[in-house]
Amino acid sequence: MSTKPELTADKPVSKVPEVVLVFWIIKILATTLGETGGDAVTMSMGLGYLVGTAIFAALFVAAVAAQIWAPKFHPVIYWGAIIASTTVGTTLADFATRSIGIGYAGGSSLLLILLLASLFVWKRVMGSVAVVDVSSPKAEVFYWVTIMLSQTLGTALGDWTADTAGLGYLGAAVVFGGLLAAVVVAYLGTKISRTGLFWAAFVLTRPLGAVVGDFLDKPLDHGGLELSRYSATAALAAGIVALVLLLPHRAAERSH
Repeated sequence: MSTKPELTADKPVSKVPEVVLVFWIIKILATTLGETGGDAVTMSMGLGYLVGTAIFAALFVAAVAAQIWAPKFHPVIYWGAIIASTTVGTTLADFATRSIGIGYAGGSSLLLILLLASLFVWKRVMGSVAVVDVSSPKAEVFYWVTIMLSQTLGTALGDWTADTAGLGYLGAAVVFGGLLAAVVVAYLGTKISRTGLFWAAFVLTRPLGAVVGDFLDKPLDHGGLELSRYSATAALAAGIVALVLLLPHRAAERSH
């Protein structure tokens, strides 16, 4: 089977989904699942951050390989890769900030630099970082590296805001929810680059999901609800599966 994407009359079809409301709903659910699922493996199962990262990194590489190998956009494959990126982002950020000890502020700063560097190199090499142009294996590699970095950054940023800054999980959720609302207002009321706003929103959904996930599964004396990580992860996964299978999804297309 060829790995080349399907072609229209004038251009290749994007391998990532159209950015509509359901995209953002699934993205937030997936980032929340990444937090509860990652914590379930590293904490509830007691495997630790390093082993958890190794497990989820292998799943992430396999999922991205399947996504790149697929001849066209397929929602199940795509969202499977997104979920894999959120779980490895959770465990990798926790390993870096807690096990290595660089801290939330240091981890967030380092990951932000890496994320911006990834976008810069992607732009220089491919000429565009817009999702409608993610139609070749090379562009997909840049896309998924950027995705993984954004997911890891979001985890560290969410932990820094909730813990170090002292806002708590709900306070941090309000902050990131407000920032996302500001991006929506900018999208509707300004001419700021749509690509820039997309990546801003994509990054912000990760810490929002991270703090919501922490609120669900962290102990009561730490400000959480202390729900079962396994049950929360299963419920989130069921919601994502329902949205992916029951609602229509199509590849992103360039506006004419």
